[in-house]
Amino acid sequence: MADNKIESVLKEDRQFDPPQAFLDSATLKAADVDALYQAAEADHEGFWADQARDKIDWHTPFNQVLDESDAPFFKWFADGELNVSYNCLDRHLDSRGDKTAIIFEGDDGEVEHISYRELHARVCRFANALKANGLGKGDRAVIYLPNIPQAAVAMLACARIGAIHSVVFGGFSAVSLRDRIDDAEAKMLITADGNYRGGKLIPLKETADKALSEGCKSIEKVIVYKRSGADVTMAEGRDLWWHDAVDGQADQCEPEWVDAEHPLFILYTSGSTGKPKGIQHSSGGYLLGAICTCRWVFDLNDSDVFWCTADVGWVTGHTYITYGPTACGATQVMFEGVPTYPEADRFWKMVDTHQVTIFYTAPTAIRALMKQGDEYPQRHALDSLRLLGTVGEPINPEAWMWYHQVIGGERCPIVDTWWQTETGAIMISALPGVTEAKPGSAQVPLPGIGVDVVDEAGEHVGNGNGGLLVLTEPWPSMLRGIWGDPERFVETYWEKFRDQGYYFAGDGARLDEDGDVWLLGRVDDVMNVSGHRLSTAEIESALVAHEATAEAAVVGASDETTGQAVVAFVILKESFLKAHSPEGLAAQLRSWVAEQIGPIARPRDIYIVGELPKTRSGKIMRRLLRDVAEGREVGDTTTLADTAVMSVISAQVR
Repeated sequence: MADNKIESVLKEDRQFDPPQAFLDSATLKAADVDALYQAAEADHEGFWADQARDKIDWHTPFNQVLDESDAPFFKWFADGELNVSYNCLDRHLDSRGDKTAIIFEGDDGEVEHISYRELHARVCRFANALKANGLGKGDRAVIYLPNIPQAAVAMLACARIGAIHSVVFGGFSAVSLRDRIDDAEAKMLITADGNYRGGKLIPLKETADKALSEGCKSIEKVIVYKRSGADVTMAEGRDLWWHDAVDGQADQCEPEWVDAEHPLFILYTSGSTGKPKGIQHSSGGYLLGAICTCRWVFDLNDSDVFWCTADVGWVTGHTYITYGPTACGATQVMFEGVPTYPEADRFWKMVDTHQVTIFYTAPTAIRALMKQGDEYPQRHALDSLRLLGTVGEPINPEAWMWYHQVIGGERCPIVDTWWQTETGAIMISALPGVTEAKPGSAQVPLPGIGVDVVDEAGEHVGNGNGGLLVLTEPWPSMLRGIWGDPERFVETYWEKFRDQGYYFAGDGARLDEDGDVWLLGRVDDVMNVSGHRLSTAEIESALVAHEATAEAAVVGASDETTGQAVVAFVILKESFLKAHSPEGLAAQLRSWVAEQIGPIARPRDIYIVGELPKTRSGKIMRRLLRDVAEGREVGDTTTLADTAVMSVISAQVR
């Protein structure tokens, strides 16, 4: 019988104890962590019930904790009622009303401090504006905004009135925006005239208008925030300015009390079929996951200044900008721009300016800034930092060490977090005041989270071996389904290990000799490019939509800066081959993909080929194309219909 365990070639033996200075000031001590694990082990449901009662203000207390009657459509705290916006804002007004909730820095360096009292007033005014324009409980609103406070205001306002928001990353194209609006059947679009990012104008309203002209029949109103001052077209009767919408609205809005299972948001993530998946999250369980992980993983306390550099268009921005820090009453930084504009020290300058204590960013950003050289961080003291974090993909040990030494000054623990859009919150991480850190390892499941690494049969692989990462028990912040597609939800996440009842994360992992988890990347055809999960099928669909393309196959290839890069193999139609050069068409196709999906999906390389490697059943063997894209010796070709095709492709690529 063949060994179906995943082989790992990474060898990393360095280990770092939590720094004594951090231990002295940590809110969560080793004894506290031990107590959490022991309670979770003794009574899984009881543990989460205690956490929910302690960390959430309930309008109607829950009696039922976990409902498994319709597994895998699990329900948590279903008979309890709450409002997420209330938990993020109202409950802080007496004790923290004048405390800064958000320190915003714009692309141009503009800085704004927003207190919890002011944030509450803004959310209430906008919530009243949403209601006045026909949005209500259960309706969907798509938010297509830059990374500015108004994005968080819009999300919290939707939550306040029981509307379901779906945030679309501001870098996505009109086609991507249209598809997401149509799938959610959104009633309202909230966008901006545009914004500047890295000094360049991003024409959001123009892109939104293009999306709306190609479909989106469900949209009744478009609210536009004036951010860039760019000239835009406003459709009479449909479009209105944000400032006009909130003018005259009261700064109080009674929260809509919803049951804990009421959908809070839909967030679309790419899927292997090419059609984006609308991941649906609940109100109560999701909020609990956001709060617990902020407290446990970041040791977040009242004096911290927390900065998650993600965009609100991704789940990291949902959980660790909009919901987690505000529910904990924290002060956080929100940034509109990019880390290299106007110079490559922008992040480090901001850390000093705003006295950031907790810094959470992507390995992609760390690698990119590392390549700029040590001189940029060395311009700044960075002595306010006490904790560093990474998110989005595994961090390679070299980047971890640079982060530890140059940014953290060897005094800051690093939490290398693993989680997904689907999990809602961090599942695996070091715990900073307890865990002996290992560069490149996600390390340990959090209290109340069941994790295992198994083989294809669902059997535990044992320490020292690799396999498939699974979550073995339901958890409160888990996804509640794929919007409008329950069959796909079951098939994608639960079918593979149906007998065991495991959630399959789609990632490979290994357990080291201590049982700590090391991530090995995706095991399907979803790529992780600069922390963005992109589907090969979605990019292939865009390529084939071009009039010159006959067929296309896309793979992810290792890239020093972005983690993975998009590489495409394209067969052109004969008529276009005769009239155009392959080089010219490849350049056209790269631009085409950026227009159809967004710049983040632009292929690094496009190879024009005559054939693609296929099995006799017609399945494209992408693993062989990955071998070519990464310059490796091509693997076993015996299952191909034409075994000579890889030799031809390799010759064409060279």
